[in-house]
Formats: sequence, structure tokens, C-alpha cells
Amino acid sequence: MNANEPPTTGPLTAKQIEAFWTDGYIMMDEAITPADLFDLQAVIGDWVAESRSYTQPWGQTLDGRPRFDIQPGHTFEHPTLRRVASPQEVCAVHRRIMRSSPLVDAAAQLVGPNLAVNNVKTNCKQPGSDTSVRFHQDFAYEAHSNDDLVAVLLFVDDVTLNNGPLEVIPGTHRGPIHDHWQDGKFTGTIAHDVLERLDSPVACHGLAGSACLMHSRLIHGSRPNLSDQQRTLSIFSYRSEDSRILHPNHLPSVNEGEVVRGSVTGRVRATAYEMALGEKPTGASFFEQQASGSKS
Repeated sequence: MNANEPPTTGPLTAKQIEAFWTDGYIMMDEAITPADLFDLQAVIGDWVAESRSYTQPWGQTLDGRPRFDIQPGHTFEHPTLRRVASPQEVCAVHRRIMRSSPLVDAAAQLVGPNLAVNNVKTNCKQPGSDTSVRFHQDFAYEAHSNDDLVAVLLFVDDVTLNNGPLEVIPGTHRGPIHDHWQDGKFTGTIAHDVLERLDSPVACHGLAGSACLMHSRLIHGSRPNLSDQQRTLSIFSYRSEDSRILHPNHLPSVNEGEVVRGSVTGRVRATAYEMALGEKPTGASFFEQQASGSKS
């Protein structure tokens, strides 16, 4: 952990902080205000409605890739918006939550006190969508000088056991950074034979407005949404300010490195680890990379 002690006061209890470092994740109630949740749901609803007018990914991020990604099979009648990259660049409520909300204070308690933005994204699973996320570690996509990184997965909708909840394998953040390559191709997934040797995943579910705070090295994934209820997560990823990315960010934005708690130290802290570098996706999102791997 950071040599500078994280804040002792904030929305998380000492027991929650201990559980985070033991299990690699914790659940948090009321991660944002009711007003921010209402505004967030409205914006994302507008984006889903807008997606009906497109037949392919649209918009543009800082590096020229599409901002809005749709799943194959998307139609006007059955829209399948699945990813919005760096939404805070085009959405005031995402920007407001990223900078000033209980979830930011919670992240600072874990990897602060000096806390910087790593990236932001929104992942959607529309009703009946077969979009899934194969098991992986975020850190395999984003090598840093140290691993004090936390992703806050904000539940924009009620997340149930049936609508494709996040699934995590507790304690795996304390294990190795697994290979995410298959047959010479970066698929962003962990091989099936490795997963077979690990514990069973645990589903994370809860009411809209709650969140899962997850260590960047924790193994996680999710199944398709087979229900008639949408499932949307807005994901705010933060790093300790003295943890510096070692390659171009796979989700670049004008806010990368913005310090939202504490101050700029002008220092870099390095810890020892070894991993194969990932590859930045060339398409709208990492879903295409994952789809390129073997399903076995």
C-alpha cells in the first residue's frame, strides 16, 4: 500500500477496508447521491435511445476510436449499446461523480490519500443481451509502476442474479498476474485450464446506487443478461497518484491523471512484478479482443 497513509475517515469502515485487502473487493451502499443516480439513469437512457439511429459504433474518443460501441445484431427495435468510452468527456453527471461523490472518498481510503483518475467507462447489458465478459484481470490491460489501483463499479440499475452481475474470484488479487494471450494473440482473457484450478466466482448484486470497489488485479467476469431488466455499470477507475501507467492508456481521456483527492507529489513509486504487456484495442472496445479467443 501507499507509504502515505490513506484517510482514516470516509464512507468505508475499518472492517470494509480490511476486507478489501483480504478479498480484493467490497460492496458499498449509497455510493452516489439520489440526484446523481437519477441524472445518470436519464443520460444513459438517452444514449440507448440515440443508439437506435446507428448501425455501427459512433462518436470519437481522444485517440480517434468510436466512443459508443454496439453489440453485433443491434437493431432499431432491439438496441444493444454495450460500451461508452470516457463518458465523462461528454457528460456532466459522469464528470461530477468522477470528481465529487462518496465513491471518490471511498477510493481514496483504499489507494489514497493522493488519488488520480485512471479511466472511466460505462458498460451496458440490455434485456436479453448475450454480451458477456470473460474472466480477466484489469491490470493485464494496464501495467503501472505499482498496483494500487481500484475500479469502482457503480450499479446504475438494480443488479440481480439474473441480469448478468459482476462475478469475482475472491483473493486472486494477491496471486499472479495471469497470461491474457492465447496462441500469440492478446485476447484479454485467462485460459480455461487456469480458471479450473481457482475457487468458484462470487456474484455481486445490489440496488441501483450501490457499488463494488474492486482491486485491479482481482479476477472477474460476467454472464449474459437473460432477464427483461437492463443492467448498466458506470465504472470509475482510480490509481494512487504515485502509480504511473507504463504504456498508452487503453481508454485515453483528457482526465487521465487528474488528481481528485490529495495533491500532486511529483513522485513515482515502483513495486516488483512481472507480466506480459497487453495490447490496446483497435476497435471501439475490448469486447472484440475477448471474442477473438477460444471459448474452451
